[in-house]
Amino acid sequence: MTLIPLRLLLFAGLMWMALAVSPGAAFAQDAASVAPIISEFSGKKSFDETEATVRKLAATGDPAVAVALNALAAGELFYRADGSVVIARGKADPAEILDPYTGAPLGTAPVADLEKVRVKNSIRVVVADALGTLTLGSPDPERRRAAAMNLFTSATPEQVGVLDAAIAKEEVLAVKLRLEQARAAAVIKSDRPVAEKLAAIDLIAARGDRQSLVVLGEIRSAEASELTAAATAAAEAIEQNITLWGYAQNVWYGLSLGSVLLLAAIGLAITFGVMGVINMAHGEMVMLGAYTTFVVQEAIRTHAPGLFDWSLPIALPLAFAVSALVGLIMERFLIRFLYGRPLETLLATYGVSLILQQGIRTIFGPTNREVGNPSWMSGAFDVGLMSVTWNRAWIIVFSAVIFFALLAALNRTAMGLQMRAVTQNRKMASAMGIRTPWVDAMTFALGSGIAGIAGVALSQIDNVSPDLGQGYIIDSFMVVVFGGVGNLWGTLVGAMSLGIVNKLLEPYAGAVLGKIVVLVLIILFIQKRPRGLFAQKGRFVEA
Repeated sequence: MTLIPLRLLLFAGLMWMALAVSPGAAFAQDAASVAPIISEFSGKKSFDETEATVRKLAATGDPAVAVALNALAAGELFYRADGSVVIARGKADPAEILDPYTGAPLGTAPVADLEKVRVKNSIRVVVADALGTLTLGSPDPERRRAAAMNLFTSATPEQVGVLDAAIAKEEVLAVKLRLEQARAAAVIKSDRPVAEKLAAIDLIAARGDRQSLVVLGEIRSAEASELTAAATAAAEAIEQNITLWGYAQNVWYGLSLGSVLLLAAIGLAITFGVMGVINMAHGEMVMLGAYTTFVVQEAIRTHAPGLFDWSLPIALPLAFAVSALVGLIMERFLIRFLYGRPLETLLATYGVSLILQQGIRTIFGPTNREVGNPSWMSGAFDVGLMSVTWNRAWIIVFSAVIFFALLAALNRTAMGLQMRAVTQNRKMASAMGIRTPWVDAMTFALGSGIAGIAGVALSQIDNVSPDLGQGYIIDSFMVVVFGGVGNLWGTLVGAMSLGIVNKLLEPYAGAVLGKIVVLVLIILFIQKRPRGLFAQKGRFVEA
């Protein structure tokens, strides 16, 4: 007899627990707490009152209120004479109406019985911020982090409780830090104790970016107080931090520019150093490499779009072959008759450059051509307060690979040793059985081929046009002369030095004046060291 009551009690207890934790019960409880807030949209409200209601809904932290907020932003939130708030969609009469919390159909209602809740752009902005707050409960850590980042400059005192709850549940440290920073921004706008606000200022100062200055700006402009002094000191420290990161950003830009100059100049350093030829068509070798990349990408887009991410690896050997072949033809049919007459090689190669430019215009037209970035070269990432684009980063890596590969070829291969021998003493190398005309031809082809490879890289950061090479030829000669004719290490140091100095001068002198200053500095340097930073040594060189 006693077992039956016990079983009944156990069954009743289990049923009560199931009802208590069931989604329906929780949903009903949430709906009961949110419904009065949604009903505040009813009646003729001012924009300020509507905005305050939006903030109240955001402060609940209930993701379901997104239904009402989205309807408000879209102009689909209405109220009826009885004070109920509904969603009405479409232009039919009677209109279909929906529950503003669940989105469930409620039937229809005459359009005349519905009054729209007025909104304007500023309220839509507040709604967007509120929807961002609701994503704090997203299962995706990146979405939670983005929501916290968006809240940092727009957080309100009413959102402190929501942020406290999100911080308590957050397990990802990077997201938790962003949530704490957003909470600090909300705290300094609230009426909380001064000690808590000072701690919030310290946390914002540790963030140290431009958004932190915006958040601290309101306190700095307030009347003098302990908080104002702390905010001012924090803002000054942030400004110094931003300045330092600005220098770091300019150095990064200088390194990326230096890598571009290195790619453009390294082939010229070989031909100029070994052969003494002033090749004014070197820029057009770069252009040919860029147009080869364009042709490869067009072929892939047409016949095998799935291979687009492989377009650059496919274009590299082809660009090298095309530019090397053109360089070899130039050397065999023109330049080999002009050795020992540098001014005549300058004029002859300048004429070749004009012919190549006009040939490209005839084939491809005078307008810029589109060369796309593969997915692995697209986008950017942040390092502190510095933005690093993937295409520039890959070009730096690529230029380093080309440099060290060429260095190994010159030092470890028979062809490289013969090139070095001809550079140091051409007559002695010829007497030792080295075919100097063949070395000249291969050297010119190698330098032109490397310029073609440079064109593949430059196509990712510059406009591909017939004038592409003209923007780099003068800078390439400056790099070669400054670093030391024919010396690869000098070319590397010269390219990086000129790139960094250019970018550090640009914010103060401008791009054009900065280049003029660099040119004057190089002229003064050459007066002291006519052979550049790393002068070649050898009887032929010193003769």
